[in-house]
Amino acid sequence: MSKSNVFDLLGPIMVGPSSSHTAGAVRLGVMARKILGEEPVEGTIILHGSFAKTGKGHGTNLALVAGLLGMNPDDERIPDSLKIAQERGLNFSFKTGDLGDVHPNSVKFDLISKTKGQVQVTGSSVGGGTIVIQEINGFQVEIKGDYPTLVILHQDIPGVVAQVTLLLTTAQINIARMLVSREKRGAQALMVLETDQQIDEAVLGLLRKLPKINQALAIEPL
Repeated sequence: MSKSNVFDLLGPIMVGPSSSHTAGAVRLGVMARKILGEEPVEGTIILHGSFAKTGKGHGTNLALVAGLLGMNPDDERIPDSLKIAQERGLNFSFKTGDLGDVHPNSVKFDLISKTKGQVQVTGSSVGGGTIVIQEINGFQVEIKGDYPTLVILHQDIPGVVAQVTLLLTTAQINIARMLVSREKRGAQALMVLETDQQIDEAVLGLLRKLPKINQALAIEPL
């Protein structure tokens, strides 16, 4: 029998009728915001599968925007998230689309911020409020938000991965899980590392100074 925790059995404390369409949707928005690095000022949100078909009735659109605003699943302001976004001068639009072979409760965010640029994030709400981020800017990933996570965009050349892992070792940061993907040989690559310890700003600053590192982002767990 697989090991379960209370969250798996009872689900999250939340506002809304469905853990997948509401709590999971909020968490997807929160994670997309974390990956962007700050609150988005505008964005297009593409709904897939049951998110597209029944999401409006479950308040999925409200929940996704609530997450982008930094709210938690139990925030009583979720029903007013669109109004709050408008009051802040934020502009979000919704579309429906086919995101391919993904979970029915899936969404793609195309977000823009004031200072961090633009990011595309695809993720799914897989039940009980649990989420999985599957794609960042076209790179395949698997981020559940359970651990502190490093996302590093770098040039695909020998030695970059070794430099990153050596720096983390020196900082006494243990790697729990690691995934590396690339566009093509010698082009851009993405490194995703889940760690047992939080990544502080000092370590993040050193990572950003490493040769051939284009971007390094530390994502706190949900």
